[in-house]
Amino acid sequence: MDDPAGGVFYSQTRLGLKQRTFKMYKFRSMCTDADEKLKNLLKYNEVEGAMFKMKEDPRITKVGKFIRKYSIDELPQLWNVLIGNMTLVGPRPPLEREIKDYTDYDWQRLMVKPGCTGLWQVSGRNSIGFHEMVEIDLKYIKKSSLVYDLGILFRTVKIMIMPNDAY
Repeated sequence: MDDPAGGVFYSQTRLGLKQRTFKMYKFRSMCTDADEKLKNLLKYNEVEGAMFKMKEDPRITKVGKFIRKYSIDELPQLWNVLIGNMTLVGPRPPLEREIKDYTDYDWQRLMVKPGCTGLWQVSGRNSIGFHEMVEIDLKYIKKSSLVYDLGILFRTVKIMIMPNDAY
């Protein structure tokens, strides 16, 4: 890694079903002091709403760019599935700092377990703003079924092999 001071794994406190907090695991893709540096980057947020996204985020390491492009950084979330905090398919689990801006409508996303992948991730990912993500997540919740989930999983594998707009 180009930031050898940190470990390979990274965990964040996220909110899951019924607003319960849990540690979500990922492969580390950013510098070790990324959380501290975020405060100075918030003004450069490229999406409206509760999420932070920045295409040329200076906190991302060289290795991090690669593993994010192919969604490899998300693989440790399978541990979260095994221990029951997440499912394979579902809405993205928010960070605690993101929910301060939630409306009653947005809270509906937390009525189901969060997923490693979801309809939002295969529908445009970083090109979609927060409010559209909420709409897509609520559409998923209404249409959720085994067949629908299998379709999303298939699309996820396709995106991992042929990445689109991940950053």
